[in-house]
Amino acid sequence: MTEIFDAVFARGRAAEAVSGRAWLAALLRAETALAQASADIEAVSREAADAVTAAAVLDNFDLAAVAASAAEIGNPVAGVVDRLRELVPERHHAAIHPTATSQDMLDTAMMLVARDAVTAIADDLDACDAALADKLVDETWEDEPRMWGRTLLQRAEPIGYDNLNGMWGAVLKEARDGLGGLEFSVSLSGPVGIRGAKPVIESVDLRAHFRRRLGLDGNPSAWHTRRGRVVRIGAAAAEAAGACAKVAVDVILLSQNEIGEVHEGRPGGSTSMSHKRNPVAATCARACAARTPGLVGTLYAAMPQELQRSPGLWHSEWETLSDLLRLTGSAAAWLRECLEGLQLDVEAMARNLKETDG
Repeated sequence: MTEIFDAVFARGRAAEAVSGRAWLAALLRAETALAQASADIEAVSREAADAVTAAAVLDNFDLAAVAASAAEIGNPVAGVVDRLRELVPERHHAAIHPTATSQDMLDTAMMLVARDAVTAIADDLDACDAALADKLVDETWEDEPRMWGRTLLQRAEPIGYDNLNGMWGAVLKEARDGLGGLEFSVSLSGPVGIRGAKPVIESVDLRAHFRRRLGLDGNPSAWHTRRGRVVRIGAAAAEAAGACAKVAVDVILLSQNEIGEVHEGRPGGSTSMSHKRNPVAATCARACAARTPGLVGTLYAAMPQELQRSPGLWHSEWETLSDLLRLTGSAAAWLRECLEGLQLDVEAMARNLKETDG
């Protein structure tokens, strides 16, 4: 990601939720939860688990160093584990990364990161819905505003503004419902994706305690190469981005000078034309959403992962899903700004209705 464009494409809380710092924090949460879950079933001592917990804090880790460690084994878990072994007394090393493989930790961290990002996106969509509801109770109108309904970008039949508002709300609600139905699962299946790879993994209690400590959903079996849950998160995010773009493009069209039926509360200017009042929030929401289809396509393309663990396709998901959630979150944040400040021009609606093309 190029920082000069962050103000457009990294807007809102979802961007921080998928940042490198957030990924590292999620990895540390996963390692801590696993150590404590192992102590819960007495596979390691509580003293050892507490030593891991005390060490696994962000201030003890150099993000750049952890990132660089990915070049050694193909993922950054090695940097986390090596650093923990430096920080934790050797007598407690049994509580570091017990029974797990790097994919368990990264997949679990990915679910933590995705859950936080989806929560941020959902909050912005809820705010969009509230902004639309506010427009319907505007007491400054003597009568419900009427406007042209337009099909194929041509005037068709008159409709009430409430019809347009309701359509926008329905589109956003469907996307919001899709996000609400997602599951975020722990992964704890060992090096080759079977619980028996190491004896302690046979303990259903370990998985239950691991899940409980992270507040994630359970999963009935290993999902190292069963990537449907990742695709479902990506698809729901892409739907949300598309819903935001649909509303945004309607605002863009209706705010054209020739129509002028809506206006953003904080329009943008131009470096060369002082008269311009551009719908910047809607424009940026659309721009963010336009980048998401290829990303969700990459997640689908990564589904046919080989045998028990994939060389390359699994790796392709990490930044892809992060980018997809960041862009969807940015689209939702921009649309929220657009709708919260949206102004209706009832006089323009009435004036346009008088033009009937004969």
